[in-house]
Amino acid sequence: MPQPTDTLQRPLRDLRISVTDRCNFRCTYCMPKGVFGRDYKFLPRDQLLTFEEITLVATAAARLGVNKIRITGGEPLMRAGLPDLVSMLAPIDGIEDLTMTTNGSILARKAEELAEAGLSRVSVSLDSIDDATFREMNDVDFGVAGVLEGIEAAAAAGLGPVKINAVVKRGLNDHGIVELAGHFRNTGHIVRFIEYMDVGTTNGWRLDDVVSADEIHRAISAEFPLEPVEAAYHGEVATRYRYVDGSGEIGIIASVTAPFCGDCTRLRLSAEGSAYTCLFASAGSDLRALIRSGADDDSIAKALTTIWEGRSDRYSEQRAEGTAGWERIEMSYIGG
Repeated sequence: MPQPTDTLQRPLRDLRISVTDRCNFRCTYCMPKGVFGRDYKFLPRDQLLTFEEITLVATAAARLGVNKIRITGGEPLMRAGLPDLVSMLAPIDGIEDLTMTTNGSILARKAEELAEAGLSRVSVSLDSIDDATFREMNDVDFGVAGVLEGIEAAAAAGLGPVKINAVVKRGLNDHGIVELAGHFRNTGHIVRFIEYMDVGTTNGWRLDDVVSADEIHRAISAEFPLEPVEAAYHGEVATRYRYVDGSGEIGIIASVTAPFCGDCTRLRLSAEGSAYTCLFASAGSDLRALIRSGADDDSIAKALTTIWEGRSDRYSEQRAEGTAGWERIEMSYIGG
């Protein structure tokens, strides 16, 4: 089937699959404990797509030109049997890169099994190398050492180079930017600093809390001089820099101050089977009902084509223009 393009001529290349809306962290910028507390009702298991159903959607997406799949959550490793899903997705014709984003808390126990199942690599969320700051941010008193253990286990299993994702919020962890960068120099791992985003409506986002990409770059380069690196592929979200002394590289994702909507090629599948065409979307398109009505691969591919060809999302550009102001789905629901 021909590769669809949306109303802004953006092709469909990436599929991000959320396998659960649950997480064992309560990061203040994503799942604040005041909202996602003990009484919060997560999706019941029978509403989640099965691994077979997820594979059906992924296979249809690959027919349309998707060549990269990222498994997300919530925390994806909270989904029982996740390596089984990896083993089902890895052989799909056309999929060149099968990755996962995780908070790293369970990764040390799962890395080898995931690699054996066919996972290509992992990205690990780690917002600070300072233990007290990190415990404050994840709000469940989980220490940095446990995440570092997961990162090393992933690298040992062949899931590297590991990308470390750090969301930077002013007054919370911005004081540790240079320390985090320095910790991973000469390790082969790549830290990607992410501007604090207004994903969802529960994190109390304010523009004043955003530490800009320029500020992040200046802080690091003052201690460890940087030089730019060309993007690895069209549509790469992180601007890449390498250390002048050859000790590695970093990335900076400027989704607030330098929106990259024009190059966005990502479709997101939520854990209960809704397709979202933007991280900041307010609503998705139900695929679960179609799947459970007995739809075949062709029918799903046609549905994905219709969804994508109607896409006009450019939320981050509209935010920058000062015109955005709608309700948004929570990041924990559809992945980052």
